[in-house]
Amino acid sequence: MDVHALILTGFGINCEAETGNAFERAGAKAKLVHLNDLAADPAMLRAFHILAVPGGFSFGDDVASGRILANRLRYRLGGAIKGFVDDGKLVVGICNGFQVLVKMGILPLFDGDFAQETTLTHNDSSRFEDRWVHLKKEPATPCVWLKNMDSLEAPIRHGEGKFIPRDDTVLERLKANGQIALRYATAEGAPARGAYPANPNGSVDDIAGICDPSGRVFGLMPHPEAFIDRTNHPRWTREELPEEGAGLQLFRNAVAYAAKKLV
Repeated sequence: MDVHALILTGFGINCEAETGNAFERAGAKAKLVHLNDLAADPAMLRAFHILAVPGGFSFGDDVASGRILANRLRYRLGGAIKGFVDDGKLVVGICNGFQVLVKMGILPLFDGDFAQETTLTHNDSSRFEDRWVHLKKEPATPCVWLKNMDSLEAPIRHGEGKFIPRDDTVLERLKANGQIALRYATAEGAPARGAYPANPNGSVDDIAGICDPSGRVFGLMPHPEAFIDRTNHPRWTREELPEEGAGLQLFRNAVAYAAKKLV
C-alpha cells in the first residue's frame, strides 16, 4: 500500500510544490489540499498518513508569522488534527509551518493537549535572513524524521525565526524529553553558541527544530525540501557532493516510518 501525504496550501503558503515533490521523491503519494477544502471536510484527513504545513507567508504574516493560520487550524481543524496525531500519524511544519505548529500548540505537545509553550519571533539581526546553515541532530532526540542522520545543511528564508521557550522550565523540559531535534552549528560541526551567522536568528540554545515526545510531530525553520538534489547546493560546482541532497533523507525517513507502522 502507498503512503499518502497531505500538503496544505492556500493563503500565502508558497513552498507546497517543493514539499510535495520531496515527498514524491521519497516514495509517497502527495496531494496538495487547500485549507478551505480541508476545513470544509476535516474527515478527509483520515485518508492520509502524513500532514505537512509548508513554508511561505501565510496570510501575509500579518499580526505575527503563522498566527492566523495557526488559529484557523486550531479552531476549525483542531479535533481532526488531534485525532490524526493520536492515531500515530506524522506531522511536519517547515519554516512558516513551524511557526504555525508552535503557535497552535501542537508543538511541543508536552501533555497531549494543544498549548503554546514556545514561539518564533523576529531575528536578532532585524532583517530577513536568506542563507544556508549547518545543523546538528541532537543524539537523544526520538524524532523519526531524523533517523540515521547526524547533520545536514539546508537554506533558511525567514524574518521571524528566533526560537524562544516560554521560560526556563519549558527549555529544561524540552531538553529532558529529548524534544530538541536540531541545533544550529558551525561549518565544522561545533555548537553555534548563539554566534551569528552560524545561529542566524538568535534562537535560544541554538534551537533550529523540535519534536513532540513521540518524535512523530516535527517542526524546523530550515528548508530540507530545498536540498533534495546536489544542484540545489550553492557550492555544487566546486565541491564533490552526492547526487542526492541531504534534505531528501528526512522525507525518506518519514515515508519509511509510515509504511512500516501505518500502511
